[in-house]
Amino acid sequence: MRPALAVHGPLARGAFAVAVLVSLAVLFAPASDVPPAPYGIDKLVHASLFASLAFTARWAGVGRGVLVPVLVVYAAASEVIQGLIGRDAAVGDWLADLVGVLLGLLAWHRLARRAPHRPDGLA
Repeated sequence: MRPALAVHGPLARGAFAVAVLVSLAVLFAPASDVPPAPYGIDKLVHASLFASLAFTARWAGVGRGVLVPVLVVYAAASEVIQGLIGRDAAVGDWLADLVGVLLGLLAWHRLARRAPHRPDGLA
């Protein structure tokens, strides 16, 4: 594992905190604050947001067994709440969230499993 990823220190926890705060701002902003965007962009936003949540949570040391159910419920709850605050609640957004979780977990797994690079290039 790379040294920067080996310790679940303040940087990892800070990155996760920022991802959580951004998700709260993006998912629960009033409809009037959501800018118009071309079709499909919202799915990319949802997937990216949940990928960053999954990746930074794993970096911060949150186990998969806790993380996955929490993010699945958070994704579903965010859609319900969006419907209650006058935004579009869509199953497609929830599915994009789940794809994002999988992509974030996959990215973490691949990055964390890579052999560390030696300065002499012999790794």
